[in-house]
Amino acid sequence: MSKIEDFLSAGEEQEIIESIRQAELNTSGEIRVHIEKTANGDAPKRALEVFFNLKMENTKEQNGVLIYVAVEDKNFVIYGDKGINDVVALDFWDSTKDIIQSHFKSGNYVQGLVEGILMSGEQLKKHFPYTNLDTNELSDEISKG
Repeated sequence: MSKIEDFLSAGEEQEIIESIRQAELNTSGEIRVHIEKTANGDAPKRALEVFFNLKMENTKEQNGVLIYVAVEDKNFVIYGDKGINDVVALDFWDSTKDIIQSHFKSGNYVQGLVEGILMSGEQLKKHFPYTNLDTNELSDEISKG
């Protein structure tokens, strides 16, 4: 798979965007998915760069979650901002990563992303419940690099 455009079809992208919308319905938290060809050898560092490039640190409650995917590297990173990291269980991101990874290994990229997004949304809802003052602070669209 040489192009990030080949990673997901337009319909699959819409399914992921819809799962983001569903996950964010009951929370002030924000979830983004970013897909690019390669992390150039350091996926965690690149995920952090993308997190800041997308201005995800600007959420009011520091409760943004980025799922970063480097297609050619066959690697992904889940990056949660300080607000969410301070309140989730220590193993939460590992268990979420395990779910995504199990689907990715069998080629079910959409299912892996959807389940990871929904798991993240459940934790965001638990710790950052929706109020009528909440606004969607970040785009739900998939970003690409």
